[in-house]
Amino acid sequence: MNLHRMLQQRAAEGRPLRVGLIGAGKFGTMYLSQALRTPGIHLVGVADLQPARAKAALRRVGWPADRLGAKGFADAAKRGTTRIVDDAFALIAAPEVDIVVDATGHPSAGIAHVLACCEHGKHVVMVNVEADALAGPLLARRAREAGIVYSLAYGDQPALICEMVDWARAAGFEVVAAGKGTKYLPEYHASTPETVWTHYGLSAEDARAGGMNAQMFNSFLDGTKSAIEMAAVANATGLSPAPDGLAFPPCGVDDLPHLLRPAAEGGLLHHRGQVEVISSVERDRRPVFRDLRWGVYVTFAGDTDYVRRCFREYGLHTDSSGRYTAMYKPYHLIGLELGISVASVGLRGEPTGAADGWRGDVVATAKRDLKAGETLDGEGGFTVYGRLMPATDSLAAGGLPLGLAHGVTLKRPVAAGRPVRWSDVEIDASLPAVAFRREMERTFGRALSGARSRPRSSRARARG
Repeated sequence: MNLHRMLQQRAAEGRPLRVGLIGAGKFGTMYLSQALRTPGIHLVGVADLQPARAKAALRRVGWPADRLGAKGFADAAKRGTTRIVDDAFALIAAPEVDIVVDATGHPSAGIAHVLACCEHGKHVVMVNVEADALAGPLLARRAREAGIVYSLAYGDQPALICEMVDWARAAGFEVVAAGKGTKYLPEYHASTPETVWTHYGLSAEDARAGGMNAQMFNSFLDGTKSAIEMAAVANATGLSPAPDGLAFPPCGVDDLPHLLRPAAEGGLLHHRGQVEVISSVERDRRPVFRDLRWGVYVTFAGDTDYVRRCFREYGLHTDSSGRYTAMYKPYHLIGLELGISVASVGLRGEPTGAADGWRGDVVATAKRDLKAGETLDGEGGFTVYGRLMPATDSLAAGGLPLGLAHGVTLKRPVAAGRPVRWSDVEIDASLPAVAFRREMERTFGRALSGARSRPRSSRARARG
């Protein structure tokens, strides 16, 4: 609660947090708009493969012209200006940068950027949740070993969920479920960049005019982004996926305590301590009453009569037993909130969420019957979507992680709805991201191999 005061103090002392941003897309640009207005922050540099795009983004959000065009990072640090480059690794290596924000969304690049931050002693805020879902547990471990902070990005839903889970546990509550809302119907799993706009109520022409990327938007619709984000939450909180992955039950905020409780007690959860995403539309396409499409939630239990009485006295919505209730945040502000992570990392040395184990994984799953010889096109594309699985099950099945399912060729057919396996594709094992992911499987797989492949269901728990 003191971050703003601490930032003001750093500004007064002339010791701002020195930040470098990689990627000036939508998320990065939203952060740029706020970094300009936040005391105690100096954006030393921006790295983007298209420097002209980065400069345009800065100007679009009001960056003064005289704050741009530094001759080097040392010059930028001295004069309080911002250097724009096309080389992310030069930005990471610059002595004048203390905190790096990866807003690229490219999993392989994200792994390389974090390892470079470890080498150069730079804290890293990972907007790139795709990289975190692919290899976050090992990335976070490497960061700890290097003495730097690795953090999920506040404003993105995973970090907000982690905050709610931490709040509930720090207040002494058992967290029963946590997750987010989205718009979901089962047929969305088969959506492609050619069909995506009809689901959003847009024409392809309108989307193009708005500069909207069909494959990116499709990854939000086909369930991939939800799987990626819930894997990040599971790995950072100790919560775990159900064996069948995400169910996306239709649910409004008033029904959270009724539906997001154990199945043995009338709810929908496979087990206590589960990640789940709720849908803002009923299966018959009717809108859910008081939906949580843009927000996050946590359900938790009151384990004594006294606590349950307090729930009633203070107007909390509960299930019929009075034991389960929920808290939620109806919106998230994406990059506009990212400064919370930057401040937490730079001032407190604390992440706003980071993996501490491998519990959830995202496996490439066929959108249609795929033939041998086809090339997979990754997140949001025509061939596969990402399905959330318990890491134990993914490892046992040899599932191909969604983050590596781009530009690889199938050696054999895969039926619609079936997971793609490592053994199904031709893939270069020497690629750095592939090698790093394989190292993570070996490192964490030893611990997982001794665990049961699935959490006991709430019904099994009730039977003892």
